Amino acid sequence: MSEGKLIVFSAPSGSGKTTIVRHLLKQQELKLDFSISATSREPRGNEVNGQDYYFLSLKDFKQKIKNDEFLEWEEVYRDNFYGTLKSEVERIWKKGKHVIFDIDVVGGLDIKNIYPESTLAVFVKPPSIEELKIRLKKRKTESDDKISMRVAKASIELATAPQFDFIIENNHLGTALKEAYNLVANYVDAEKPQE
Repeated sequence: MSEGKLIVFSAPSGSGKTTIVRHLLKQQELKLDFSISATSREPRGNEVNGQDYYFLSLKDFKQKIKNDEFLEWEEVYRDNFYGTLKSEVERIWKKGKHVIFDIDVVGGLDIKNIYPESTLAVFVKPPSIEELKIRLKKRKTESDDKISMRVAKASIELATAPQFDFIIENNHLGTALKEAYNLVANYVDAEKPQE
């Protein structure tokens, strides 16, 4: 497989997309590998460079934009860039695996537009904005101001859901994990493990 498939999971912060993506990565039969995004923001908590993100300086990030090294990129907040390096997708395809993305909605739709034939785009929807706010507060990783910014952004992001191939409503994590697994397994035509 020189070019695998692309599986995009997008959602507002706190919807559970990262939990779903981590679960899918553990399912060997899906042959997935995680696309590590690049960002110009500082690491949070225990985040590790080259594992959670490629942490770049603002100057380096802008230079890579000029050099056309990104498949997609976006300035999410002022001087806070996120993007997918083309080299990251090539690295995973060379390993004979499919690329799975845990990415914001703009980036997810950009990838879907660039590779419409080989991308499965899934939107993970929170039960409500109120529940989203509760989940973000429970994380204890950001200030109330940052949480308010994320909640305001979530309302806009929710409006993009119909542009995705599928919407998974994450009311109950177990159900959402099963739904995500079935969607991806069917898409990549995985051999299901023996039960």
